[in-house]
Amino acid sequence: MADTKRESAVTAEERRLWLQELEKQSKQRQQSFMDGIAAKLGRPRQLEKPLQPFRGAPELWRSFEWSEAERAERFRQYFTAAGGYVEELPDLAAARDFIAEKASVMKAKRVLRQDQPELDRLGLEAALPEQEVRVWNRDGESAADSGELGASAGNGTANSGETGANTAAAVSVELDAAAADWTAGNAAPGVSASNTADWPNAGGAASNSRERWLAHAAEADFGVVLADHAVAYTGSVVVKSAANKGRSVSLLPTALFVLIPRDRLKTRLGEVLKPFDEAGREALPAGIHFISGPSRSADIENDLTIGVHGPGIVYALIIG
Repeated sequence: MADTKRESAVTAEERRLWLQELEKQSKQRQQSFMDGIAAKLGRPRQLEKPLQPFRGAPELWRSFEWSEAERAERFRQYFTAAGGYVEELPDLAAARDFIAEKASVMKAKRVLRQDQPELDRLGLEAALPEQEVRVWNRDGESAADSGELGASAGNGTANSGETGANTAAAVSVELDAAAADWTAGNAAPGVSASNTADWPNAGGAASNSRERWLAHAAEADFGVVLADHAVAYTGSVVVKSAANKGRSVSLLPTALFVLIPRDRLKTRLGEVLKPFDEAGREALPAGIHFISGPSRSADIENDLTIGVHGPGIVYALIIG
């Protein structure tokens, strides 16, 4: 037994020395590589950490702010340039009527919205008696079932983006034919050709499954969400996920309506990002989504396609 322990100790020591030698050789190769680059550039190597007296945005930018009217105008300019639509409405009643009118024009049959008090007051259920209006997670699914928990915002976003890519192809035969109209800035076309299909069965054991809610979102003609923030300088809407604010509501429906309370429209992106940074990773939701118009993809032969990785029609409704 003693001999075995001595052999193990010798083996462990040999391994430690071997790893030390590998590390030494690696650092020597690294030094040689960097010296070679410095020699070709004709200047000495930078061996000390450079001074950074200024970090982050300069004070001039941190204090930069547009007026309320200019924020709305710039947001409209940049959001529409990316293919979205912007409407300024006086109150929730006007927003409800606007969505109801679009549902009639676009022949929408299925509407899925977040479960939030502001959207409760919107009154879509009463305004759309001929449509199926569902409320995300309203039947009591847990946050884990709805897929809204995650270790980081990045992970949540990546996962839901993959889901959107897989399901968006099935939404509408009219979608592809109308892509030219969208890019030309014409009125939004009709949506899903599968409007007459039934919603997924909500009964039985499947009623508490994450897959059922994903199916609701994928088959919805309209998704309705409330913006947590909006940024005028980039023409972006920020939507955070939670158990009652499924990220799929903004990713999978054919058309998306984002309600933006006017006081949530900020000038700079930093105004939105700084509180996230200060809150720390543990306080972040599973997904933080920055939406700047409809989904646009040109990664296949540089052919611009609308609505592949998300909604093909996006309305930003500034309320107030």
